Amino acid sequence: MRGFNKVKKVFAVMLVVLLSMTAMVYAAPPVEVEKVSVIIGLSNENGRASIASIGGKIQREFKFINAVQVELPKVAVEKMRDARGIEFIEPDYEAQAYAQTVPWGIEHVNAPDVHSAGFKGSGIKVAVLDTGILTSHADLQVTGGYDTTGTGSYNDDNGHGTHVAGTIAALDNTIGVLGAAPSAQLYAVKVLNSAGSGTYSNIIAGIEWAINNDIDVINMSLGGSSGSTALEQACNSAYNAGILVVAAAGNEGTSAGTTECIGYPAKYSSVMAVGSITSSNVRSSFSSTGSTLEIMAPGSSIYSTTYNGSYGTMSGTSMACPHVAGVAALVWSAKPSLTNVQLRNALNLTANDMWNDSWRYG
Repeated sequence: MRGFNKVKKVFAVMLVVLLSMTAMVYAAPPVEVEKVSVIIGLSNENGRASIASIGGKIQREFKFINAVQVELPKVAVEKMRDARGIEFIEPDYEAQAYAQTVPWGIEHVNAPDVHSAGFKGSGIKVAVLDTGILTSHADLQVTGGYDTTGTGSYNDDNGHGTHVAGTIAALDNTIGVLGAAPSAQLYAVKVLNSAGSGTYSNIIAGIEWAINNDIDVINMSLGGSSGSTALEQACNSAYNAGILVVAAAGNEGTSAGTTECIGYPAKYSSVMAVGSITSSNVRSSFSSTGSTLEIMAPGSSIYSTTYNGSYGTMSGTSMACPHVAGVAALVWSAKPSLTNVQLRNALNLTANDMWNDSWRYG
């Protein structure tokens, strides 16, 4: 009998183990409840009780709006719309950082195609003779510079130079705009004051600085109506030193485009005079015309960097000029053996001459 009891006990233990194993094998896995993040507007305090009753968990309280961020089961979302104390319920949407913009002018001169081929202006030094450049702009990298105005800084106090600089070499990153030659070295040569004006002697001093510092391309989005022997000689000296000199043709044009109104220094033979076109390949009505006009580039409604650290749109041959300077830097980085004369010829030969009107279109 004692042995029988022992057998019963052993059997009972085995039965318990077997039942336990069976329960383990056949128990259904716990169902995962899909949860979502929503923002719920509260019309009164009953809303909090409604959230809790449906399995919601408040993740964040807001101070200036009567709403909360809530994590709750997805199946409960629709039920919450009619719950007590609930004003609204909406998805906790996601926002994305805005990507870099490629301005129409940069597309128009086919700069992105050259970038894709591996050339972005690396090793080319471009001096922007202007109002200076905002050195702290997140989309610009200023290598150095010089002030000829007596201000004591080549930082921009007007905005014009910063806008020009962005068209030439705004960085290829995830913000703002893209420049024609984003890897070119920018030099801010401040020759114009906070009002956007400066003497010819300032400009000459800036050109001399560029020559002394082995600059490759000079961009002058500026001009005057009077010729100057000294200014012409300075431009000639830069050109003879191997620098490509580019200048805005001026904004004195008429709708008819019949007047001779190219400004200085653009009018000199050692300088490329740049006029402006619109996105429709039509001469901008303000763009100066004349016998020394050499080439056209985008200059109407150009989006670029601004001296408040942001971005904005400007129009003028001042905006066209840096497109040519930037493309020149691109070509030179791809073909470094070219002389400045050869580069100038290449820019003219490869330009799309769709107008056959050199007076108005170069």
